[in-house]
Amino acid sequence: MAKYIGLGNALVDILIQLPNDSKLIELGLPKGSMQLVDAERMQDILAQTEGLERTLAAGGSAANTINGLANLGANVAFIGKIGDDSFGQAFAEDLKNNNIEPIMLKGIAESGRALAFITPDSERTFAVYLGAAIEMVPADITPNLFDGYTHFHIEGYLVQNHDLIRKAVEVAKQMGCMVSLDLASFNVVEENKEFLLDITSKYVDIVFANEEEAKAFTGKAPEEALHEIGNLVKIAVVKLGSQGSLIKHDGEVTRVGIIDVNSIDSTGAGDLYASGFLFGLSKGLSIEKCGKIGAILSGHVIEVIGPKMDSQRWEKVLRMVKEVELH
Repeated sequence: MAKYIGLGNALVDILIQLPNDSKLIELGLPKGSMQLVDAERMQDILAQTEGLERTLAAGGSAANTINGLANLGANVAFIGKIGDDSFGQAFAEDLKNNNIEPIMLKGIAESGRALAFITPDSERTFAVYLGAAIEMVPADITPNLFDGYTHFHIEGYLVQNHDLIRKAVEVAKQMGCMVSLDLASFNVVEENKEFLLDITSKYVDIVFANEEEAKAFTGKAPEEALHEIGNLVKIAVVKLGSQGSLIKHDGEVTRVGIIDVNSIDSTGAGDLYASGFLFGLSKGLSIEKCGKIGAILSGHVIEVIGPKMDSQRWEKVLRMVKEVELH
């Protein structure tokens, strides 16, 4: 039976909707990027956005993917580091409430936060204070953490700590896990390309990337990028937003479309696509069906603000997933 464990930055998402791009320009945040900031800069940004409506949610890329898998009924756990504060407590409680085993390590700094700005075109731009999340060290990663798990999912946002990622993927492979990596953000890929190429070719089985990340990773357009990434791993997935996704497996390329939705916020779309794809894979479904399940989850999450869906929406998602499984 498939059991998934994820490793990522334990972050509380603070979601802010903007009427246009002017606030991003004013704050010096490149649209669509993920910028790391310190505690002082985070407070400054929060002060400059005072009065704008905010929504809080437990987040972080890998945690979102694990949450999606939990809602699909998978057996899951998540490893992260939090501070001894209300944000950290809320994060751990959110995992428990969603049937995720929380493996929460305690740090010295405050719990991390990700400020996500959402513009009318549903694009999101992040300013991230990692806080305690960045205090995770290679020594925290031990073989017993992976005991009994079949699949390890990791987010590219962790690449600020090369030694940690390398230790995690090495140990996961030694313990017999299939390893999947979500490349995260184009600027993160650009700044860590050599390292990502190295660990991907040695330890990773599945790579998820959007169009911009794939280009940053390979310097090529989507289809060429897919082939290049596919030469490094067993399964390569390049997500193309409204154009669906491209998947390469065993030398074959599969194109998967999208479902008809009304997009209001793309936060979590890639993370939930990975949830659906990995779930389908664990069921032994075809690559096309795995992609279709990914499209169902990503399509529904972009109809809500933030990376979480309510139980009513999940009921609809589960019915659609079952349809794909049966036909």
